[in-house]
Amino acid sequence: MTEGARTDQPATPLVVRTTALDAARLAALVELLPPPAVAPSLAWLRRGEGLVGWGVVASTRTAGPDRFADADAWWAATAARAVVRDEVGEPGSGLVCFGSLAFADSQPADGPGGSTLVVPEVVVGRRGDVAWVTTISSAGPAPATPAPGPTEAPSAPRGLRYADGHRNADEWMTVVADAVARITAGGLEKVVLARDVVATADAAIDVRWPLRRLATTYPTCWTFHVDGFLGATPELLVRRERGLVTSRVLAGTIRRTGDDARDLMLAATLARSSKDLEEHEYAVRSVGVALGPHCSSMNVPEAPFVLHLPNVMHLATDVTGVVAGAADGADAVSSLALAASLHPSAAVGGHPTDLAVALIEEIEGMPRGRYAGPVGWMDATGDGEWGIGLRSASVEGDSVRLFAGCGIVADSVPESELAESNAKLVPVRDALEPG
Repeated sequence: MTEGARTDQPATPLVVRTTALDAARLAALVELLPPPAVAPSLAWLRRGEGLVGWGVVASTRTAGPDRFADADAWWAATAARAVVRDEVGEPGSGLVCFGSLAFADSQPADGPGGSTLVVPEVVVGRRGDVAWVTTISSAGPAPATPAPGPTEAPSAPRGLRYADGHRNADEWMTVVADAVARITAGGLEKVVLARDVVATADAAIDVRWPLRRLATTYPTCWTFHVDGFLGATPELLVRRERGLVTSRVLAGTIRRTGDDARDLMLAATLARSSKDLEEHEYAVRSVGVALGPHCSSMNVPEAPFVLHLPNVMHLATDVTGVVAGAADGADAVSSLALAASLHPSAAVGGHPTDLAVALIEEIEGMPRGRYAGPVGWMDATGDGEWGIGLRSASVEGDSVRLFAGCGIVADSVPESELAESNAKLVPVRDALEPG
């Protein structure tokens, strides 16, 4: 394991039991999360389905270029020793972990930006009309199955104050202009530059407040929380489910106005924009190249569609494939390993990737932590879902660090990119406010 990594793994095998729940009588999953003082919470939600968990039975923190491989190996070893009784048999039942990994190789394991996998004590899941609860213990027989119910509602953060992060708006636009000049000079086609804004409250922030609001306001996004990192991402990096692989690529953005007729015109403009189509093509190409070696067949649509979200619209493409070896029962690459092969895609790094990531390190001027890194869950078979940590923030005590990034190409305009970044800050910023 990479130097600096830290593991909390029980000496005895994990004992896991999953039992069915009455989905019709189950409260909204996000309402089941306990207060932070009771137990750490975890979440992966979309359209009212997904997983929530609380407590920590085992965990690992990794760092460096091998952080994905180290985390994957730790999980494989943990799952191999587990004793599992799963009466449901759905994706996400049985033994699962939640994870969030750093964007950059240089991010240390410790601190709020470190890569981590967490195995919770309790997981509640819902998929269509099927619901379940999983209990996980590190000693003795599985504990009694709890009867999950709504917890006391969280309170909104009080006295929020916003300030510039590592760069103010003018400084960031200067960095964008620098990137455009470098692209124009040749060798680099696209680079994604991010910025941060810091919010401070009067007291420690209850993450359940923004999670509830994000899950309600952005139901088509994946609302997540792992170890203080939360958000509602519109971008599914990769899903592996019973041999099938899916990756949603988003690149090319325009802000919505709230006027339906006007927004339809803007959507048509986005679909014809050479700048945005070029940016999108880089991202789709990078996903196809990364997934190709792991798939026996793939489908890459020729043209994107326009994805409508409450605050913005994106060019989107769903790339699908079949995992090599899945049909004959051979060991297949895990969902986390697939996420590693995709990270960083052109949608969050740039193209060519090595040059873009090097330029990010040189001029962006801030540590990304887990922003734009993979976040999601994985089960004992390696199936799972990993999104890209976008429309996100890192919460630590009374402080929240909000992130937004934009794809910069040769004809990018700094003022327009700043406006786009402000639009991408809206989801988490609004979720923190009283409502």
